[in-house]
Amino acid sequence: MNHTSQAFITAATGGLPPNYERIEEEYEVAELGAPHRSASVRTTVFNVPREVSVPDHVVWSLFNTLFMNFCCLGFTAYAYSVKCRDRQMAGDVTGAQAYASTAKCLNISSLVLSILMVVTTMVAVAIIALNTHCLQTG
Repeated sequence: MNHTSQAFITAATGGLPPNYERIEEEYEVAELGAPHRSASVRTTVFNVPREVSVPDHVVWSLFNTLFMNFCCLGFTAYAYSVKCRDRQMAGDVTGAQAYASTAKCLNISSLVLSILMVVTTMVAVAIIALNTHCLQTG
């Protein structure tokens, strides 16, 4: 393989790049000046709202549905959480906030009532166990 390279800057040109011919083309450019008529300037203002993130409580609702579903409150909270997410995707922030608020209240209710039910059941079992123990020994 024979590799030959041409030097663009040679000693013959004095170490300077060769002169290239400059091509000049004429373009017509209209100069902007004052408006031809004295019409009022119209402006349009777009109010772009920031993307508001509404918490949809889907994970909390799913947890309550699977583990603490007192009177189906966890499942109802999950349904409202999904509706909140749908409203967010549709761009309805007000509707999403309303569904999120309902889901939050249902989640709190489900959690509190389930914990009360567990504590009440434990106390009842302890009382029954103590009564049966006292009856057997006495």
